[in-house]
Formats: sequence, structure tokens, C-alpha cells
Amino acid sequence: MDLKLKGKTAVITGGTVGIGLAAAEGLAREGVHVVICARSRAEVHNQAKRISVAHDVKAIGVEADVSDPEAIARIAAAVKTEFGGLDILINNAGTGSNETIMDAPDAKWEYYWNLHVMAAVRLSRALVPLMEAHGGGVILNNASICATQPLGYEPIYNVTKAALVMLSKNMANEFIAKKIRVNTINPGLILTPDWRKTATQLTEGTDSTADQYLDQVVKDLAVPIGRFATPEELAHFIVFLCSPVASYSVGSSYYVDGGMLKTIA
Repeated sequence: MDLKLKGKTAVITGGTVGIGLAAAEGLAREGVHVVICARSRAEVHNQAKRISVAHDVKAIGVEADVSDPEAIARIAAAVKTEFGGLDILINNAGTGSNETIMDAPDAKWEYYWNLHVMAAVRLSRALVPLMEAHGGGVILNNASICATQPLGYEPIYNVTKAALVMLSKNMANEFIAKKIRVNTINPGLILTPDWRKTATQLTEGTDSTADQYLDQVVKDLAVPIGRFATPEELAHFIVFLCSPVASYSVGSSYYVDGGMLKTIA
């Protein structure tokens, strides 16, 4: 299937590992020029160079912690200078937090609010005009199944991801008049480097292995498909949603979770 993406330009935050990197690779494979953003200067430039060579597209890296408002201006400036406009924005940057409601300080709540919610707001303010310059575009916000079915040990993550889903709905209603489609993707268990790192740390010095820990997570959360997804499996769906082939999808939340969600979404 021709996804009609060749020659378009995309920004992907959190673009050097896991879901973000897989999405950047998937888009580049379809001929999309990519701007990957992450906190490590060396890593964003290394990955951008590798993607450019591997897929014969223009790929640039921007060092940016998107929880910091000043970083947003750097991303917008790079897009404007290198491409003059934009077609796709994937708000992917994020991470977990296991502090309880009682223990988490205000600063931690503020950080996650800025990372998961305000980054999407600020990037929209900065990049929507560049999408209009290209005649419209797509924004895809990476939330989580935890926005609907919260994990008991990650309240800050649950709350801020739920807010991101509501933000997406409002963005979709507002931006469609500018020919910009906004949707949300809610992944379940995706085997990112963070999950692998956690499993390794928690099983160090025990009789269990990291793989056994991850298998137990799947069982404890009663995931019907019986396994984690790879970032690449999720990226296939992301690429489709970002394409003109998905032109009638506006304001929707898509669960890619192997059947993990136990409610009617």
C-alpha cells in the first residue's frame, strides 16, 4: 500500500530510543524527512546521521528537553531553517514515575505535567503555523493505556497521560479547521529499553532473570496476547495514522495493547 508519505517532514520527540526511534525509522522508510529530538546531543546527531544514510532521507537531530519551554524554540527554528514547513508532529517524549501521591513533591508533578502535557501545548503553538505553511498536517500524541486503566504504582504518569488524552481531543476540535488532524495512541506493554533496564535492575542478585520478570508482568496484568509488543509493532500503526491514508481519523484514541484494556474505551 502506498501511504502517500514520501517527501513529507516529521518531528518526533523522544526520538532516539524505543517507540520514538522506531517511529522515526518507520517514517523514514516511507520517504519522510525526520527531525528527531532528545536530551542527548551526541545521540540525536548519531541517530539522525544513521537514519539519513539508511533510508536516503534528510534527517536532523535537535538536542531538546521538551519539558523546558526554551527547547521548543530550538526545535521550531531547526524545522523552519531546514524545511520551511512541517507535516507531522509526534509528541512521544515521556517516562514513568513510581512515587506515590503522598510522597511525590510538587516539583515532580510539575516536571511530568510539563513533559507530558505542556510540551504538546508548546510544540503545537510553535509548529502548527509551519504545518499551515504546508497546507495542513498530522499531530499524534503518545499517551498510554494508563490514561484509562491506571497502574497502581505510577499515579503521576497515569494522571498526566489522562490529561494528554483530553488535550488531544481539544486540539483535534480546534486544529481540524486548519486541516491538521490530531489523534492519540495509547500503547500497552511495549518492550522499550526502559522496561529492559527496570527488569534487569529488579532481578539483579536474585534467582530470576530479566526475561522471567517481564513474563510475570504480562501475567500479572493479564495481557491476552501473552507478551510485550516490540517498538516496531507500534511504529507500524503510528506510521499509518500519520499518513493521508488515515484521512478521516480525527480526535480518536487508539489502543495498541494486545487486549490489555479491560473496559469499553
